Amino acid sequence: MSAEKPQYINFDEYIRQGDPAKRELAEAWRVAIGLQAVDGLKTSEFLQETARRNIEGEITIDEVKHLVNQYYITKTTHDEGDADMEEADRVSSNISKLLLSDSFIYSVAGFAAVHRAIFEGVFKHAGRFRDYDISKKEWVLRGDSVLYGRWQDLRMAIEYDLEQERQFDYSTLDKDQVVEHLAKFVSGLWQIHPFREGNTRTTAIFTIKYLRSQGFRVNNELFEQHSWYFRNALVRSNYRNLAKGINYEPLFLVRFFRNLLLGENNTLKNRYMIINPPEEWKMPASEYSEDKHRTSTGQAQDMFQTDNEEILKVVKTIGCNRMSIREIMDAIGLKGRDNFLTLYLNPAIAQGFVSMRYPDKPRHPRQSYLLTAKGTMLWKSLWKEDAKE
Repeated sequence: MSAEKPQYINFDEYIRQGDPAKRELAEAWRVAIGLQAVDGLKTSEFLQETARRNIEGEITIDEVKHLVNQYYITKTTHDEGDADMEEADRVSSNISKLLLSDSFIYSVAGFAAVHRAIFEGVFKHAGRFRDYDISKKEWVLRGDSVLYGRWQDLRMAIEYDLEQERQFDYSTLDKDQVVEHLAKFVSGLWQIHPFREGNTRTTAIFTIKYLRSQGFRVNNELFEQHSWYFRNALVRSNYRNLAKGINYEPLFLVRFFRNLLLGENNTLKNRYMIINPPEEWKMPASEYSEDKHRTSTGQAQDMFQTDNEEILKVVKTIGCNRMSIREIMDAIGLKGRDNFLTLYLNPAIAQGFVSMRYPDKPRHPRQSYLLTAKGTMLWKSLWKEDAKE
């Protein structure tokens, strides 16, 4: 089974052009179309052309969805594989719209809402948890299955994982540990597998939106080019068979996340992950060594840093607290609200160091601000520097 998907749109060309609107649309479509390879699906030439028109600004994303809907309603000839292609087209347009929205609800309902938004018009059970237990034969496990969550425990399991992550203290971690922790969080969420179908695509989009909410810039190209690797890495990180001497293996998923978040270029090959691979498919010992002695790029080092003095003041002031605008201003010693928002708070939010407690309700009466995971890492480094002085 190949993870590669023929590409008709030159996403890189749009991204290099420098037009922010086209770049944002191209990046959304890149993920949306690439993720279909998770289930071996391919989009139609019609969808590719319609997506191109959307990127060019000729039609809106809602018009794309309407055109895709009309295309399959009025289609008179039906070929083998049309049902899969229709799913890929509809889901791709749904994902693209979802990624272009800044809204994100970090909750069980929010997780279900992502599934509903992705598979609207595709599955009748979109957004609903399964009511039976499942198993899935995996190529990478040579036909064995991961042990997925019991259907009776699905909501409770998701609530537990989300709450554990919500309360997690990033201030004690370095950037390598941050990446490993995030990979473990996503792996655990995926293992619950709460939906009948579409769990990996849902987990991928929820992950992208969660990472954005925590200040991380996500390399969307990874989900376009390595979506099947992403799924297989999730499988290996959740599979254990003690009778066969096989334990959980997070290495492959951590490699994906290091490329995703730190801009590294670790080799991502599906054949490395298969259980008991033939000799020619095994990962070279030198690559295991690379994982033990990683050297991050300058981009990775800069991800948690800024030389903006106003942002630094906001981060140092908030620390591990939740503070209102007035509390932050008083602590810094500022009087002008507009000046504070323009020079201090808004840039800190835009660069991913600070987030709202209620991002979907900016005017919430109890609105407060807290550091993202990225902001917490910066605060930790500033605290260490102050301690040395």
